Amino acid sequence: MSLVAALVQAGAAVAQVDSEAVFARARAVNLARMHAERLNGGLSGYRAAACMHRTGSTDCLIGEDGEGYTFRFRGGPPGWEQEVPPVPTVESVVTIALDGRSVVAVPYNGPLVPDDEPAAAGDS
Repeated sequence: MSLVAALVQAGAAVAQVDSEAVFARARAVNLARMHAERLNGGLSGYRAAACMHRTGSTDCLIGEDGEGYTFRFRGGPPGWEQEVPPVPTVESVVTIALDGRSVVAVPYNGPLVPDDEPAAAGDS
């Protein structure tokens, strides 16, 4: 195989890995949001923050490691983000596998945690 052909093949492999990572992160955001919706009573009584509804957004992503993607986000009753000021009632921390297909852990799902404190495991 020529050097040019090898470089083209390697570039295609890298592009495939990058696009899979993008899709996995999008799946992870969706799964984390949907899991929090189930934990907090369903869509009739709970809505996750807008950052969990934007494809490709990393606003709520607080960690990415060998365990998966960890998201921290707030939520509340339908319409909470339209209130002035917004008044969330629940905070969730959810870790999703790197492939975006399964929930690894829910370290926290409960009352709001002040911004300067980490949401701790076992507080829910």
